[in-house]
Amino acid sequence: MALQWMILTYVVAAEAALAFLLTIPAPKLLKNRFVSLVSLILQPALFIVPFAGFQLLDIYWKNEHRLACTSDTCTASERDRYEKSLYKAQRNVILCASACLLYWCLFRICKYYKDIQNLEEVEKRYKDE
Repeated sequence: MALQWMILTYVVAAEAALAFLLTIPAPKLLKNRFVSLVSLILQPALFIVPFAGFQLLDIYWKNEHRLACTSDTCTASERDRYEKSLYKAQRNVILCASACLLYWCLFRICKYYKDIQNLEEVEKRYKDE
């Protein structure tokens, strides 16, 4: 079970690093190359969205079928274990949501940058005419 969350954590970290690198100022040639590289990576990396969605469904199913420890017969260790599982589930929901949000941000940043390049080319053509 922990392997899938570790994979998701690494993907979120990589997406955050790429988003940071895309948004820092850089020379135009370097930025063009980096945006084209990230654009090539984005299509195969789309697997993260259904993977995160599946993990969210898994969290929801486990939450619906979790044994609640609310009565007075629960021991302190059982109550602690119940609260710890709730905190882990909340952390994992945030992880899944951030994976999808960062993927979308990377996609939009690359798309906006390519749109800007296209508009610059059109402007250059009009100036040359």
